This record gives sequence, structure tokens and C-alpha cells, in this order.
Amino acid sequence: MALSKSITRLLTGIVIGFLAFFAIMSGGLYLVALVLAIVILASKEYTTILRHKGFLPSFRVIIASSIIFAGLAYFNRFDLVALAFSACSIMAFMSVLFRGRQPYIANVATTILGFVYCGWFPLHLLFLRDLGSHPVYNGFLKQNVTLEGAGYAIMLLLAVILTDSFCYYAGCKFGKHKLSKVISPNKTIEGSIGGTLMCVIFCFLFGMALMIPWYHCLILGLLIAGFAQIGDLCESMIKRDAGVKDSSSILPGHGGFLDRTDSYILTIPVVHYYLYFFVVNNFIDIFKGLF
Repeated sequence: MALSKSITRLLTGIVIGFLAFFAIMSGGLYLVALVLAIVILASKEYTTILRHKGFLPSFRVIIASSIIFAGLAYFNRFDLVALAFSACSIMAFMSVLFRGRQPYIANVATTILGFVYCGWFPLHLLFLRDLGSHPVYNGFLKQNVTLEGAGYAIMLLLAVILTDSFCYYAGCKFGKHKLSKVISPNKTIEGSIGGTLMCVIFCFLFGMALMIPWYHCLILGLLIAGFAQIGDLCESMIKRDAGVKDSSSILPGHGGFLDRTDSYILTIPVVHYYLYFFVVNNFIDIFKGLF
């Protein structure tokens, strides 16, 4: 039984990994379609989890907001982000106001949290994919001149997988001290250290191959390992507060889409902004340009 479960988990991981690799390398609408599919399914799981707490976030507003953010990301319209956030937040208030269900404030708050956590954060993968390249539009379709952004995205994808895997194996082998007794009692400090070391080593080697300066490679390794684990703990916090073990059972051997992607949700925007400000661009020059 245990072997069968492990094989199912492995096969599911291979399929997801292949789809992610293909979408990242292809970019454009392929990546948009994959990310939006994950966002929609993860948002559904999120609203289901929150219902266990008696909250009723608006799934429709979360999805509508995510589609708007996806459009901005696809066309690289950072200049419209503030407008989109304002409009989506107003939609969240109005959807709760006219629905007439209690608790009003919690429903508004969890709706806004939903489109930020399940939509805006993971959709940064589209921005990350375009880093270092110059999007060219052929009609509605977008093509990238270089694959530099794809390299960054693949590094992130593999680094998070290695972090999660070695946190688990190092924790099983050496784990003695609890990392977070209340939120995730099975995670250990030793496991966290093991996953972080492996992530830093991998990012150093892979990043050097992408011609990223060595010191940025080390910092990226620490950022990815740190926020991958924080993201995992954040989803565990939401589930534990709601009294739910898995976000769903849609992925054989992995639980739900939130369970599978929780380590990426915070990591993707953090890595994107670090690469954008410190690797692809010069932060000092950008800062000077503001004055």
C-alpha cells in the first residue's frame, strides 16, 4: 500500500513537472493557461477551507481579479496594477454588501486575501518568465526574444522541489527540534537547515550557469529556501485554523493544488523582485530615477 502510494505520488509529480517545464519554456499563452488553471483550482480550495471557519469569501471576485491580474502580467502593464487592485477591492466590498450574509467584514477581508494570496502572488511567475527578455506581440500572441527569464523560472521551480525534498529527508534522518510546534509539528529545525543548504548549493551551481554573479546566487538560494518554507507554514496555518488536513484530494498522493504549490506562492514574487531590482537592473540607478 505504501509503495503504491509512493508510485502514485511520483507519477503525479512527473506529470505536473512536465507540464510546468513545457509551459515555462514555451511562455506566452501556454504559461498563462497553466498558471490560471492552477489559480482557479487553488482559489476554489481556498474558499472551501474558509467555509469551515464560517467565512464566505467570494469565489467569483477572486477569479475575476485573478484574470485581470493575469492580463496585466501577460501584457507587462505594471502601470495599471494600482488601478486593478483598487477596482478588485471595491468589487470585494460590493459582492459582500449585496449578498447580505454575515460576517460582512470577514468576508470582505478573506475575499481580498484570496485574490492576493491565490492570484496576484503566483501570477508573478508571468513577470518572472519575461525578465531579461523583450516581449514581442504577433497579433494577440506574445513571444519572448530570449529564454533568460525561463532559466530563472526553471531555477526557482527546481530549487523549491529540492528544498521541500531535503527538508523532509533531513528531518526524518536528523530531526529532533521542532520548527513550529503549533502550526506544523512534523517540521524540524534540522530538516529546515538541510533543505536550505541543498537549495543554496543548487542555486549557486545553476545560477552560475545562467551567468548570475556568485553572491546573487547565494542570496537567491537563501531567499528561495526561506520563503518556500514560510509559504508552506502559511498554508498550514490557514488549514490548521480551519481544522482541515488537506486543501483537497484532487492530486493523487499530493492532496490539493494549494498543498502542492504553497511553497511557491510567496517565493515567486520575492525572487522576481530580487532579480528585477538587483540582477537584471541596477537598484541604485532605479532609485536615483525617482528623484
